[in-house]
Amino acid sequence: MVTSRREPDLLAVAARHAADPAGWPVSLRFDPVQRWYARLAVADDHEVWALSWLPGQGTDLHDHGGSSGAFLVVDGVLTEETVSGGRLRPHPLAAGAGRRFGPRHVHVVTNRGDRPAVSVHVYRPALTRMTHYRLVDGRLRVAEVAEAGVAW
Repeated sequence: MVTSRREPDLLAVAARHAADPAGWPVSLRFDPVQRWYARLAVADDHEVWALSWLPGQGTDLHDHGGSSGAFLVVDGVLTEETVSGGRLRPHPLAAGAGRRFGPRHVHVVTNRGDRPAVSVHVYRPALTRMTHYRLVDGRLRVAEVAEAGVAW
């Protein structure tokens, strides 16, 4: 008999961590200069991060270096933009909404609202690099490759 180890649903992992902010190993903060983030947990096969977003804060267009993942909006509203048909398409996500994504997912996440937002992100395997892109004439162009331990 062969038993296979079932990998955890990353969105469910995010939901478990989002449900207990008082149990986080760090206190949630909001930084007016840049988006705040902190790693909440690490396991053999994934890691969990909390992020806070003041109005106007967001990411560049990026991938997760081959990691799959999920994120859950804990409070506020975030807008995820993905590339489709050569342009960015927005997808607003309110508190309680989440998104799973595969290892080649490229997106931008921004707080376009007028109040702070909080989200929990899970990556499998843990992030080692992220590639940042520019969208030029409807095509993705690599702008930078950021390495863990250097860029974050």
